[in-house]
Amino acid sequence: MKILLATQKPFAAAAVAGIREIVEAAGHELVAFEKYAEQSDLVAAVADADAMIIRSDKVTAEVLDAAKKLRIVVRAGAGYDNVDLAAATAHGVVVENTPGQNSNAVAELAIAMMIFMARTQFTPTTGSEIQGKTLGIQAFGNVGRLVGRKAAALGMKVKAIDPFLPDEKIVEGGAEPAASLEDLYATSDYVSIHIPATPETIGSIGYDLITKMPKGATLVNTARKEVIDEAGLEKALEDRPDLKYVTDVAPDNLPVLKEKFGLRVFATPKKMGAQSAEANVNAGLAAARQIVAFFESGCTKFQVNR
Repeated sequence: MKILLATQKPFAAAAVAGIREIVEAAGHELVAFEKYAEQSDLVAAVADADAMIIRSDKVTAEVLDAAKKLRIVVRAGAGYDNVDLAAATAHGVVVENTPGQNSNAVAELAIAMMIFMARTQFTPTTGSEIQGKTLGIQAFGNVGRLVGRKAAALGMKVKAIDPFLPDEKIVEGGAEPAASLEDLYATSDYVSIHIPATPETIGSIGYDLITKMPKGATLVNTARKEVIDEAGLEKALEDRPDLKYVTDVAPDNLPVLKEKFGLRVFATPKKMGAQSAEANVNAGLAAARQIVAFFESGCTKFQVNR
C-alpha cells in the first residue's frame, strides 16, 4: 500500500525516520510529501494513495474526490476539524486521530501560560502566584486531566466540567465537578479550555461567560480559536479591566486586542501546544502504527467518523 505523509509543516526528521521504519517493516511504501506550496499540490499528490498521514493539512471534499484509492486518513494529533468528515464518510474513507500523543505537551503549555500571565508576561512589575488559586477546566479529556494533575501539584484547587463524563469520573480524575458551565467560570481564577470546535461549541465562549469570572481572572485557550466569540471577548475585556486572555490560537482581532489591552492579552506566534520534540515523534509514530493495524486487521479503534 502507498502511504502518503502529507505535511505542509513537516515532522521532525526523527519522526519521519520512525514512521518510515514502521511502514516499510509492514511491507508498505511511504512517500513523504512535505512543504508543499498550495492546496492544489495536495489534490494532485493523493491520486494514487491508499492511506494518508496529516498534521494540520486540510483534507477537503476536493482532496477526497481526487483520492480514488484512499481508504484511511490519520490526523497525527487530537483535533480533526481540518478533515471534512462528512465527505470522508461519503467516500468510504476512515478518519482517525491519535488521542493522547500530544496531551502532555499541551498541558505543560497551559500551565506555562498561567504562570506567564500571573507574572505579567515576565515584565519587571509585581505579579502573583498560582498556588492557592482555583483552576476551572472546560472538558476533562486527556489534556484536561493532565492540566488538572499538574495544577494540583502546584497547589491549585481544581474544578472541571465535561458533558460526556459523569461527576464520579471527574472526581476520579482528581477534580471537583462544577455544578454548571456558568458555575465553573464564576468560581475559577483561571479557566483552561479544552473543547473541540464543533457546531455546538463554535463561538460558545463569549461575553456572558467571560464576565462571570472573578476579579483578576485569566482565560486560557489551548483548544481552537473558533470556540471564542471574539467580539464578545473584546467587549468583556473592555468592561472588565481586571480580566486577562492568553491563547495558543491567535484570534483574528489580535492586533486590536493587543492595542487596547496590552499585557492583559497574549497569543503565541503560531499554534505551539503540540510543538515539542516528544509530541512530534509520538503522534507521527502512533499514526503510522494505526495505519499498519488498519491494513493488517481492519482495526479502527480511533475512528472519528463512525
